[in-house]
This record gives sequence, structure tokens and C-alpha cells, in this order.
Amino acid sequence: MATLSDIGVSALINILSAIAFLLAFAFLRIQPVNDRVYFPKWYINGSRSNPRGSGNFVGKFVNLNFKTYLTFLNWMPQAMKMSESEIINHAGLDSAVFLRIYILGLKIFVPMAVLALLILIPVNVSSGTLFFLRKELVLSDIDKLSISNVRPKSIRFFFHIGLEYLFTLWICYMLYKEYDYVASMRLQFLASQRRRAEQFTVVVRSIPHVSGRSVSDTVDHFFQKNHPNNYLCHQAVYNANKFAKLARKRDRLQNWLDYNLLKFERHPDKKPTTKKGFLGLWGESVDSIEYYKQQIKQFDKIMTLEQQKILKDSKSILPVAFVSFDSRWGAAVCAQTQQSKNPTLWLTNWAPEPRDVYWRNLAIPFVSLSIRKLVITLSVFALVFFYMIPIAFVQSLANLEGLERVAPFLRPVIELKFIKSFLQGFLPGLALKIFLYILPTVLMIMSKIEGHIALSTLERKTAAKYYYFMLVNVFLGSIVTGTAFQQLHAFLHQSPTQIPRTIGVSIPTKATFFITYIMVDGWAAVAGEILRLKPLVIYHLKNMFLVKTERDRVKAMDPGSVDFPETLPSLQLYFLLGIVYAVVTPILLPFILVFFALAYLVYRHQIINVYNQHYESAAAFWPQVHSRIIASLVISQLLLMGLLSTKKAANSTPFLVVLPILTLSFHKYCKYRFEPAFREYPLEEAMAKDTMERTAEPDLNLKSYLADAYLHPIFRSFEEQELVEVRVDKHQTHAATPITSELSSPSPPHYVHQTPPSPPQYAHYQSSPPQYVYNSNSPPSYEYHSTYPPHYAYYNEEP
Repeated sequence: MATLSDIGVSALINILSAIAFLLAFAFLRIQPVNDRVYFPKWYINGSRSNPRGSGNFVGKFVNLNFKTYLTFLNWMPQAMKMSESEIINHAGLDSAVFLRIYILGLKIFVPMAVLALLILIPVNVSSGTLFFLRKELVLSDIDKLSISNVRPKSIRFFFHIGLEYLFTLWICYMLYKEYDYVASMRLQFLASQRRRAEQFTVVVRSIPHVSGRSVSDTVDHFFQKNHPNNYLCHQAVYNANKFAKLARKRDRLQNWLDYNLLKFERHPDKKPTTKKGFLGLWGESVDSIEYYKQQIKQFDKIMTLEQQKILKDSKSILPVAFVSFDSRWGAAVCAQTQQSKNPTLWLTNWAPEPRDVYWRNLAIPFVSLSIRKLVITLSVFALVFFYMIPIAFVQSLANLEGLERVAPFLRPVIELKFIKSFLQGFLPGLALKIFLYILPTVLMIMSKIEGHIALSTLERKTAAKYYYFMLVNVFLGSIVTGTAFQQLHAFLHQSPTQIPRTIGVSIPTKATFFITYIMVDGWAAVAGEILRLKPLVIYHLKNMFLVKTERDRVKAMDPGSVDFPETLPSLQLYFLLGIVYAVVTPILLPFILVFFALAYLVYRHQIINVYNQHYESAAAFWPQVHSRIIASLVISQLLLMGLLSTKKAANSTPFLVVLPILTLSFHKYCKYRFEPAFREYPLEEAMAKDTMERTAEPDLNLKSYLADAYLHPIFRSFEEQELVEVRVDKHQTHAATPITSELSSPSPPHYVHQTPPSPPQYAHYQSSPPQYVYNSNSPPSYEYHSTYPPHYAYYNEEP
């Protein structure tokens, strides 16, 4: 069991690590060579130019303005300057609500920490019952600050019960206010938006086969018959796997052509050449520009034939379609009702926004979806179960005294003071963090197999799986496996009637492990997040060896987005730890507060300067966050009841029985009151929006607006793509304006050189967040000012 000195060693290591990461970031961020790594969002938005474009050769790599080194910590106040409305305008509602979770954590735990430390610590310390327990039990000084130190049958337990009631009321009050605020933000966000394709579109799956009719004819006939007044048009989805492979190859050839054009522009007196053999290593030398032009021309012919083949083959059309209506009201009626007497056919849901579509899962049949969900559920259960083995080993490191009794031959090594402090205070949390590193990737693959059709849904489902895993393995598993090692000797030398009491004592004693975990994961790892060491190294390696064109540079700079599948479950785990241990071992709360404050500052900076969200779900993840915090409350109440039962507090324990009932009733009310705003679109709201739009634009041709919103990639005309020159200098990037790629490649579009230089403007579909103007209402409202590009089909993510 880790002692206070072990916790001190861990705190010192993690604090020094966090400070080192923050100082390294503050130094690296002001170097011109790293500007695209630490400010990529501003480059994507076209509002930042490369500082390497001016100055001498050394100044292009190293910041020679020594005054900036005196203010290198100014990123902290800069991160706090942007208001919530400006963050929504800059990064979207998802990012703004994500930051509100950290603020909610501070609002909840600051008052709880003050009360718990002022009231419960003196109550626990003055009891002194641990001094009289049998010596076989493994205890630490921190346990004397916990509820374990209160004598059985003590009247002091009413302090803990009273604060449990008070904390429950406070948490429910804060959750209600936050749910109400976020729901209002979401509704006003949606209401303020101008016309968007997904507002009029429904995705229809499990379209039945009708003999003698194509899928398109079947869709037309069904919706003209059942939605005669509102049905407008539909867009079919095609199976174009071979076409996608050809398009990817053509894209690579285009990139090589751009690169050789740049080489020729820099050295007009020397035409670039290449060898026609394998990988250009041998064979006949030819003119590179003409060679790649001919290769692209041949691919265009092949792709034209493949496109015609797909369009003529009715079997290429998959039983899924994007159906558009002439009003939001018509789309809402279709999306939120059952279309057929057979509930497994004509399945309708709101279409995700075009950027959010996961094309590979669109055509999965209903029966297959059910089987997939069952298989994945069993797989997740098995994964959680078998991961208990390495978790148990990790926990053995956290309880070296217990391990010594099982493996006495390790005692000479373990007893070395520094090694013992390092193993108990730092290594367990680090090892657990490493074990959890690959999990989000595995769970995301499982979610994709389940068949969800939106990237936002995939991330929410992955986050749910990861939360269940952390609840069972990190929280409950740490308590159970830790108890088995820690109390082994006591179990073997006491009567069976004493075992429940031993377990009851051991639950609060696990606080030492969770404190070390918080410091590793919540302090050092969060500080490491802002350093972006891995993206920094990868960017410079790509820039050195792979970047040939401006498109390559933008791809190398890709900052990604907030990792919701991993960050949301981790956040929910911290809420769980804080709520459970607030009454049991309140000394843990200050460590939680440091995490929430540091993480809020770091992620605020990252959202403003780095992350570029791939989609906008309008805070659709919030009900999940609310439910997890409620679950944490119920778990804390049940654990406290079990703990008091081991303390023979029969007179006080019954007072806790009503708490879980009240908490679940509150959750049910919130679910009924607020969750529909995150699941459905009110018909009243839809009709009001339609009426206002018809009044403002009576001659609107909605059909032409929706015609290519969800256009399948094979309809993109690659033949019209222009071959343009792209200027890229390794030490200076000139301004560029985009020419739209008709292939709708997920890679950034090509750029043509402009004179004079102007800030780069990248018209990638992920690069145009919606613009909103803040109105001084509470909660804020947002007026939509610009729209996303009209269509975003991934040619390499077809079904």
C-alpha cells in the first residue's frame, strides 16, 4: 500500500513532468518551423500566414525575437479570452459544450471539496479506530483520513450520511441547470441555422426488392404514394468499390504530376524525368510531366468505363437511399414515424450531415444489424472480462506488501526505498494507462462492425463501450483485485464472518491507487496533450520526406479533432471517482480539482488553435454525459450503504435507502423533460421554420439545392478536373486559392498560385465551420451566416 511518501514521490514526478511538458510547449510553439503544428486551425480557416515567409534563413526555423521568450507563457491568458459564443463561431457547438463539462466538474467539486475537507477530515481523524485493527491488514496514513478510521456503530456516521444527501442534492441541482442550458443552446443553435441539406433529408434503409422494379423506381413509387404532398426526390447509393480504388490511384498520379510541375517551375532549364520501371527505380527514362499526364488520361478512360458499367447495372444500386422532402415538416414526419406494417422494412432516420456520413455501413440489412449488435455485445463482455487479468497484475504492483507475502523472493528488490516508492507511487498508474492506450481503437472497430451510419454515432457508441470498460476494470476491478492481494494474509487468518468487514475497510483504502492514477493520467498526460509531441515528430518527418505539393503539406498538418471516444469516458471516470470518494476519502478531491482546471485550460487552447472537428452533432452526446454522472451518484450511494453495513451502523444505514430512489426519479424526469431535444425535431419548430423561409424566399428552388447534397461519389465528373500548377517551397509557402476537385477527394483540393500572396484559404469540406453571431440572450442564440459546401461524398468510403 502506497504511503504518504510514495504519494509525494508520485506527485513530484508528475508535477515535474507536467511543468516540463508545458515549458517545452511554450518554447516550441513560438518557433516558426512548428507554427503549422501548434496553430493548424488558423491555417485551415485561412486567417494565418506562415511566419517562415520572411526573414533570413535561420529566422525561418528559429524565433530570433528574444522579447517573445519573456512572454512565452502568454498562451494561458490568450486561451481564456475567447468567449463561449466566439468558440461556437470558431469551432462549433460540440466543442463549446465539451468544454462546459470541465466547468461543470469544477462547479460540482469545488464546494464539495471545501465541505468534505473541513467537516469529514476532522471527523475521520479524531476517531482513530485503525490503530486498534489487527496488524495483518495493510493500511496507510491516508486511510486514517478516510471513513475507515471511524469506529463501528459510531454516531459520527451521520456526518457522512448528511453530506451524502447534501452532495446528491447539489449534484442534481447542477445537472438540472446544465441540462436545461445545453438543451436550450442546442434548440437555438438548430433554429438559428439557415437551410441545411440534412434538415430536409431522411436516410431510408432496408428497401424491399420488388420484382420488375429497380430500387430507384421502388423508392419513387413508395414515397409518392405515402408522402404525396411532401416527397421531392431521392439519391441512390451505389456499390462502387472498384471505382474507388481507381480514384485513389488516380489521385496519387495527380499528386506526382503536381510535384513534377513544381520542380519544372523552379528549374525551367531542366525538365524532370522518371523511369518507367518498378517504383521508378529502373527502366526507360521519360519526361515525368508527359508520363504522368498520359497515365492520368488512361485512368480517366478506365474510370469512365467503370462509371458507365455501374450506372447501367441495376444490381449496383444498394437497398438504401437519401430521400429529400420539400419541407422540414415533411422530413420530420417521415424520420420520426414507422413507414411500413413490417417494422423491419423501410427504416427511416434523420440523415446525418453530409460530412458525418459513414458510407460503408449504409446498406447493412436489418437482420444483419441485429446479429452484429449481439456479436459485438458478447465481444465487449469478453474483452472486459479477459482484461481483468492484466488489470489484476497492475494492481499487484500497487500493493507490494501483499505481493511480498505471496512472493517472498521479491522482497530484497522491493525493499529498496527508491524502487519501492517508484513502484507504488508512479508505476501502477502508468502501467494502467498503457494497458488502456489501444482500447479506443479496438472499440471503434467494434462500433463500425455494429453498423452505425454516422461518424458522430460511432464515436458516441465507442465512448459508451469505453466507459463500461473503465467502470468494470479500472474502478470496480481495481477495488476487487486490489483487495484480493492486499488482504490475502488477513483472509487466511481470520474467521469467515470477518471477511465482509475487511472488504468494507479496503474500499476506501484504494484511494491511494486512484490518486496515483489521477496524477499520471490527469496531470502529466493532459500536459503532454498540449505538447503534441507525436504530431510534431510526424509532421516534420512527412515534411522532410513525403511533402511534394501544398496538398501534401495540408494533409501532413491535419490536426484531427477532439477524441470524444477516449476523452468523454475518461471525464466520466473522474466524475465517478470524485463522487464516490467525496464522502469516503475526501483527500482525493483536490487531485480531481487540479485535473479539471488543468484539462479545461489545455483543451480550451487546443480547440481554439488546433482541433478541426470533422462533424457537428449539436451536442448530441450530452444525454450520455448526464446519464453517466447520475450512474456515478447511484454507485456512490450503494457503495456507502455497503460500507456502513460492514461498520455495524444498522441505525444509520437505512437513511441511505431512499437516496438511490430519489436519484433515479430525478434522472427519469430529466430524461422525459430534456432528452427529446437531442433525439427528435419538434414538428412545431419545423413548421415555423418552413413558414418563415417560404415568406422570405417564395421562389426558392429547393430541388436544385438538394440535388447533389448527398450525391454518390461515382457521379462526380473527374474528367473536368483541371491540372494546375502548385507552388510549394520547403522554407516558404506562398498563398493559394482552391480549385474544387470534382472527385471530391477526402484529401485537400489542389491550389493555384496567386500573385500577390494572400493568406491561404483551404476549401476542404472539414475546413468551413458554420458562422454564428452571438446575441445577448441567455442561453446564447446564434445567427447562421454561411453554409458548408453543398456535397461531401467520400469516394473511398463507399459501401
